[in-house]
Amino acid sequence: MSRQCMITGKSVMSGNNVSHAKNRTRRKFLPNIQDTSVYSEILKQKIRIRVSAAGLRTLDHKGGIDAYLLNTAKTKVDPALRQLKNTIEKIKAKA
Repeated sequence: MSRQCMITGKSVMSGNNVSHAKNRTRRKFLPNIQDTSVYSEILKQKIRIRVSAAGLRTLDHKGGIDAYLLNTAKTKVDPALRQLKNTIEKIKAKA
């Protein structure tokens, strides 16, 4: 599994550890990725996603996973969530 947020796209960054003597060694900066489930009110079920803490705040700000997917362009949505976006749009169109 990749260490990438499905909402924000945050992923592993690289940089240096710098000692007091200015010696540099390579290191990784890992994002705070969590496996979690969020509830979709339109689908009436929980959806499992890999999301960062910032991504969870984004979902809260946008009004939940349904509102986020409906208001985000298809090209900007993670490929794993595109099929879910299509399903939510179809159900929303019928209602």
